[in-house]
Amino acid sequence: MVQILRDWYQRHFTNPQVVILALLLFAGAMIIIFAGRLLAPLLASVIIAYLLEGGVRFLERRRVPRFTAVILVFSIFFCALVVVSPILFTMISRQIIQLVRELPGMIYQGQDLLLTLPERYPQMISEEQVRETMLMIRQEVTNLGPRVVTLSISSAMHLVTVLVYMIIVPLTVFFLLKDKEAILNWLVTFLPRERRLADQVWAEVNEKIGSYIRGKAFEIVIVWAVTYITFSIFGLNYAMLLSFAVGLSVIVPYVGAAVVTIPIAIVAYFQWGFGAEFVYILIAYAVIQFIDGNLLAPLLFSEVVNLHPVAIISAIIIFGGIWGMWGVFFAIPLATLVQAVIKSWPRYPQEAAGAAEQPPPEETAPEAEPDPRQPASQTTPRSGEVS
Repeated sequence: MVQILRDWYQRHFTNPQVVILALLLFAGAMIIIFAGRLLAPLLASVIIAYLLEGGVRFLERRRVPRFTAVILVFSIFFCALVVVSPILFTMISRQIIQLVRELPGMIYQGQDLLLTLPERYPQMISEEQVRETMLMIRQEVTNLGPRVVTLSISSAMHLVTVLVYMIIVPLTVFFLLKDKEAILNWLVTFLPRERRLADQVWAEVNEKIGSYIRGKAFEIVIVWAVTYITFSIFGLNYAMLLSFAVGLSVIVPYVGAAVVTIPIAIVAYFQWGFGAEFVYILIAYAVIQFIDGNLLAPLLFSEVVNLHPVAIISAIIIFGGIWGMWGVFFAIPLATLVQAVIKSWPRYPQEAAGAAEQPPPEETAPEAEPDPRQPASQTTPRSGEVS
């Protein structure tokens, strides 16, 4: 067993390039794990900088100086942040308050529906199960008030922090865009000179992460806008709040769309019941998800993500469990990083080495068959002769 581990170590970690890459990956993981909350504003600034870098590059390709391009792109971003964000925040917060006010009435209607289930399906649902469910619902409703108060106090306490971040993050984004080359050159001075393997992995991951962030931002906005227009046409309550949840759900592939279906169905049921409008709204939502999954997402991420669905779901579970919401958002880029590392990791197959050392076997000519027309004395060796 010791010899097997020694051979594995010598195959993979005797190369200095591999050791440097492994140390850089380990250091990055430790920084994010132990200092992730402290670096949250910086991470948010990096995400926004990646998002705006696409616009800066677009203007640079049109022969616009980088500083001018940065000023133009950042000005558009800042104006949108100042003008659009308060409007959206006001609409969403109003609908959240309205939903909290109407939630007890919805719960009582749900209890009335539960009471009818034992009569309709006596073999599947018993009255005891209904009573236990209703008791659990009452307990949750009772605890809802203190939770809302605690959340409000906590939000008020963190209001100053949010205001500070709203100033720090835009300034950090601006300097990340303006001094991008200088910052990267400064970071490079702390790295070893011989880092060819690490540079190869970084070049691939950097391009894919930038394209992924920009594509995901476009996908969120498009799905959010289309869903809001659709829900507004049908007259669904809380259209802005539900469409915002649908837009954010695209961050978590496969799982997010299924989870958001539940509140949409609940709101539609309490508004219309099991009527035609209920069916139409679910069909419209299913069409939006179908278009997003089969047309929009492949169009935006055709060259970015080449991962199996099982790998994507595994990455969401693993990185989401480690880093929470940040891990869920960066699950696909982190999975892409793992894929790039595996692809670039040097391999030393023993079978190929052993096959290369051994010369190929010499070909021997097949023995000639005896000619039946010749006498037996000419084909059979005499005693004492060597055939």
